[in-house]
Amino acid sequence: MSTDLKKDAQSGTNLHTLPIEDLFLALNSSAQGLTTENAEAQRLQYGRNDISSKKKESVILQFLKQFTNPLVLILLFAALISIAVGEVTNAAIIISIILISVILDFFQRYRAENAAALLTKKIIARARVQRDEKEEEIPIVDLVPGDLISLTAGDMIPADARLLTARDFFVNESSLTGEPYPVSKSETLLDPDKPLAQAENYVFLGTSVISGTARAIITKTGLFTEYGKIAKTLVERPPETDFEHGLKQFSYLMSKFVFSLVILVFFVNALYKQDILQSLLFSVALAVGMTPELLPMILSLNMTKGAIAMSAKGAIVKHPESIQNFGSMDVLCTDKTGTLTDNRIALIKHLDPDGNDNEKVLLFSYINSYFHTGLKNPLDEAIIAFQPEDTGKYQKIDEIPFDFIRRRTSVAVSGASGHLLITKGAPEETLAICTSVERDGAVTRLTDADREEILGLYKKQSRDGFRTLAVCYRTLTGDQNHYTTSDEQDMTMVGLVTFIDPPKESAKESVALLSASGVELKILTGDDELVTRKTCELIGLAVRGVLSGDQIEHMDQETLSRVVGNITIFSRMTPVQKNRVMNSLKRNGHVVGYMGDGINDAPSIREADVGISVENAVDIAKESADIILLENDLRILHEGVLEGRKTFGNTMKYILMGTSSNFGNMFSVAGASFFLGFLPMLPIQILLNNLLYDISESSIPTDNVDESYISTPKKWDIEFIKKFIFVFGPISSIFDFITFFILLFIFKADAALFQTAWFIESICTQTLIIFVIRTRIVPFYKSRPSKLLLASTLSIVAIACIVPFTIIGSIFGFVHPPVSFFAVLAGLLLGYLILVEVTKKWFYTKYSLFIERKRGIPNSQ
Repeated sequence: MSTDLKKDAQSGTNLHTLPIEDLFLALNSSAQGLTTENAEAQRLQYGRNDISSKKKESVILQFLKQFTNPLVLILLFAALISIAVGEVTNAAIIISIILISVILDFFQRYRAENAAALLTKKIIARARVQRDEKEEEIPIVDLVPGDLISLTAGDMIPADARLLTARDFFVNESSLTGEPYPVSKSETLLDPDKPLAQAENYVFLGTSVISGTARAIITKTGLFTEYGKIAKTLVERPPETDFEHGLKQFSYLMSKFVFSLVILVFFVNALYKQDILQSLLFSVALAVGMTPELLPMILSLNMTKGAIAMSAKGAIVKHPESIQNFGSMDVLCTDKTGTLTDNRIALIKHLDPDGNDNEKVLLFSYINSYFHTGLKNPLDEAIIAFQPEDTGKYQKIDEIPFDFIRRRTSVAVSGASGHLLITKGAPEETLAICTSVERDGAVTRLTDADREEILGLYKKQSRDGFRTLAVCYRTLTGDQNHYTTSDEQDMTMVGLVTFIDPPKESAKESVALLSASGVELKILTGDDELVTRKTCELIGLAVRGVLSGDQIEHMDQETLSRVVGNITIFSRMTPVQKNRVMNSLKRNGHVVGYMGDGINDAPSIREADVGISVENAVDIAKESADIILLENDLRILHEGVLEGRKTFGNTMKYILMGTSSNFGNMFSVAGASFFLGFLPMLPIQILLNNLLYDISESSIPTDNVDESYISTPKKWDIEFIKKFIFVFGPISSIFDFITFFILLFIFKADAALFQTAWFIESICTQTLIIFVIRTRIVPFYKSRPSKLLLASTLSIVAIACIVPFTIIGSIFGFVHPPVSFFAVLAGLLLGYLILVEVTKKWFYTKYSLFIERKRGIPNSQ
């Protein structure tokens, strides 16, 4: 038997249902607690009551990791080859590009976060424990399973524990469950079928004692506690987000393109055209030319711009890369309490037995809440906030405290009409002591029909999502000064008071804005279905379906993935179940955001593609979040989503623009190398071309984004990028080959003129085409680019046309092209822009669904 009990103790499955003597046996403890020797043995078996943290990487190591990006590795390889063959200028250009990109990216990404350390700080330093048959205070890290601890109001609970005795014991579990109301606890388990998380006789590390006293036996410590399990997930590697996955796929795609084309060109030139050294340098330059090396910098500039814009609107972006996911997000999962609601209980109604507002109900409930000296819970505070005008004439005589059997509180007061005993509590228990009912000032006998009517009113309030208490009274005779529970009899029912945790003022508008923007809201809460339905009603959120944590517990992942899309409310959820829901949504192709404010939300915040917290959240929720809303205004969410879509849009502009143009130009170079007797462009010219092009594109983060683009979520889709490259890249090459033909057969160009003219044509086509590609609008000039993008693009075009006529041009091997070439160039540019514009309209008509996220439609191909 002892072995089985120890297994129960380690697994934690039956700790709340085991008889006390069996629990003592399973934990090697007794009613006198542990001895020092026993405690040391327990520590060796279970470890310290501590939440270990992951060692943080050094700043140097974090910086060096930036160089592991596949795109950066390609450039490093190219730089090393250039140095090896003595091409210092080429190497200097490449290394400059690398350093600019990596340094900017590092400073944007650098952050110091240690979630587990913050969890540790939230735990009290010492606890009162019974050791060697005497009570003493010890550091909580020295607590072990089997220790007996004492708890009083104001204490943080230092470990998971089973209650042995309890008096007027209330615990705030909102940080773990999201439930704003204090939870009553006792040593008695009222319902043995309840899971551990809802057991009345069990308390958890990280929660706090609001009132009363208790003694408890510690059952779990450290990482084995519910709180510790959460901490453990927070020090593991975060799951890959949608944006990170897309970026990694893109890097691999470009690596394949680069190596395939470069190897082909090298062998063709080395075997048939040039010597090996020249072919190697040419191939290196080609690799640099094809690589979107400024992508990390463009991403950083984009994200910095988005972060600054969001900070101005009241949101702190801790992890800039999350802005991209914010823009792609099409499902937002959120906790209810503290995020959609104010976590502030409000008195809504004070009803007589017929359901009408009644001031006497408010007066009597106020007297009860004001005068009793026990727990002033949020319900009492909500009542006291509505102080009636005629309460000053009442004086307290005595009170009968709350207990878990009666589930009610009574106070005796004296007033103008004599002595009154006023009782407030759970409707069923309060109604049980009533024999009469008051309606419109008249008191009559309480019939069975009256009881059914009052209970029906109570149930209706519950269905509407309200917390409800009943109020009754009795006129006292005599002048006694002490009252007991035996005096709670022959009471007169006066009515009900109802409460709600009201939604934030901005919640309703925010839900409407998010819905209009294509973001579906799902509520994952520890609260029950009825209360959550009422919150949804108040914020205007249509409920498509409801699923409870118990139902999810009996579903496999496949089943959950099939049904999760049609559910709006997930009630009575544990952190593990919340993560299962989000993983199912991600598995279905959604980009998922999660917003929460409690300890129980921290794993979900971290698991999401973008984690969001609010200004009144617990520290660990804030530390786990990517974005923190500093203002109590959920409209910032919608503004953040739009900002994220702008950031995503400008990132995609660079990727589509850079990859298609680079692929087209390098494909042209590769093709030309097969029939030309010389290199179509010198290696140093390719590097200069690439550098000028990157400078022109560095202003893309400042560009305007069309309203039509930000109206719906967009997603990373590598197939879409491939199709864009293979459609628009060859168009660029077509005009390159037309240029080659004109230069060879009309201008009779030698190597120097050919290289100069094509350098100019290449820069002009690949930079000016941004005005067409940056928008889906046809014709493109109806969408206005930013002034900086317009200026940088035109400036680079001017520099490319002028540089061959300068001394700098001669350094790069350029010659003066004839003036007539510029007339031909103008015609080529016009034809190129028109063809791309026509192709663009066809392309987006056929392939736009690849990156659109439509509600209810799977986002995977």
